[in-house]
Amino acid sequence: MDLASIVGLALGIAALVLTAVLEGTHFSALVNIPAFVLIIFGSFGAMAMSFTWGDVARLAFFVKEAFFTSHGESFERAKKLVEMAQAARRDGVLALEGHAEQIEDAFFRSGMQHVIDGSEPQMVRDILENELALEEERQKAGDKMFEALGGYAPTLGVMGAVLGLMHALGQSDDPQKMAAAIAVAFVATLYGVGFANLLFLPIASKLKVRVAERRQLCELTIEGIASIQCGENPRFLVSRLVPYLPESERAKFVALFDSGGGRG
Repeated sequence: MDLASIVGLALGIAALVLTAVLEGTHFSALVNIPAFVLIIFGSFGAMAMSFTWGDVARLAFFVKEAFFTSHGESFERAKKLVEMAQAARRDGVLALEGHAEQIEDAFFRSGMQHVIDGSEPQMVRDILENELALEEERQKAGDKMFEALGGYAPTLGVMGAVLGLMHALGQSDDPQKMAAAIAVAFVATLYGVGFANLLFLPIASKLKVRVAERRQLCELTIEGIASIQCGENPRFLVSRLVPYLPESERAKFVALFDSGGGRG
């Protein structure tokens, strides 16, 4: 679970509700089912028209990526690569087959399998870089979808307000009912702006972070696989992988293999 996403969403909603309460707005005034239906179904409908069904079908996956998945596992990946480099230098590349079978990440496993199969180093790098580029394009569909939702929602909120005002003007013979209907009309605008800025656009931004995290992890993996395939000393691999790690973990990573574990 991504704590920043959960806490951020909770704080945004809490700030909105608290502001309404402090201004003396009754909570029930914020509840408007027709406005909710218009904003949610209208926004998702407009978004669906803008993308392929394959992208739309992955919507739940993208939400999971934003709130529950993180690709910030560079330390463990780097550690695994150095350990495999040590094993390859000690027992040969073919000895890595058992290690490769235990790798869950498809990108990492595919790269190691190419190495074990004896593919040319440049060909392995080209295959992995092409695979990374294609995967990145597929992942970018997520942030584009939520950016689209963030654009459609406020506009539909204005449409909802117009519809509400049309209804209010139909009750001009009763000023009290008309005033109440006008207040309700603007709830649609609140929903549109609120969903866009508290949910849709933040999710789009978080998905961009996820894409960047994944790219960095894959680039680290490519460098590690290339080093293993070239038979480099694992100590050199440690130095090559350190820049990919967060600053807070670099000293720990170097110290982990600083006791002679890098000697083949």
